[in-house]
Amino acid sequence: MIKTKTFYFNDLRECTYVVWDESGESVIIDPGCQSDSERERLKKFIETNNLKPVKLLNTHGHFDHVMGNAFVVKTWGVKTYINPQDKPQLERAFSYGEMFGYSIEQPPAETIDVNDGDKIEFGNSYLKVITTPGHTRGGVCYYTEEPDNKIVFAGDTLFAGSIGRTDLPGGDYDDLMNSLLKKIVELGDDYKVLSGHGPETTISHELSTNPFLRYE
Repeated sequence: MIKTKTFYFNDLRECTYVVWDESGESVIIDPGCQSDSERERLKKFIETNNLKPVKLLNTHGHFDHVMGNAFVVKTWGVKTYINPQDKPQLERAFSYGEMFGYSIEQPPAETIDVNDGDKIEFGNSYLKVITTPGHTRGGVCYYTEEPDNKIVFAGDTLFAGSIGRTDLPGGDYDDLMNSLLKKIVELGDDYKVLSGHGPETTISHELSTNPFLRYE
């Protein structure tokens, strides 16, 4: 069964996830570690638990979610997976970070495309990909299909009590609402949502409380 560990990194409190199974192989989702101490926390957890990172998964290319890409690639020799529509975001991560007052190491340009319906395999497990444009053009979510362990890693598509902002380059409110109502909600009420910022929630809870999703 898939297990997860959440880290809150950088000043924007971005959520980084380590996901692994009984094989010890793991994937790292949205490494936002910026400082030496944050990078050491991530490394120590992986080493202490005898995990072997095999892939780096980005939900989108915004700078706060990719601050640690270069560190993860250099440390564990993994490849970066991202939707091709968000490669321009990744390529401009350093300059975008500077605009907001952050100095980050430019993420490696070599990436592997992820598209709707893809399976991202590691160990004895896999995550499936849903394309969810709206927060960015190439935003994606990753989800499990384990019947007793339903999780969606939602990036900045859906938050507890809110949704991703759409006023940044590549954002589109109508696209985001379509992604939420036609894709994320359709996963099922019992899915746990692990977002790019903030606490975990469930689709059921968001349908009953989130003002963007409530059905009157």
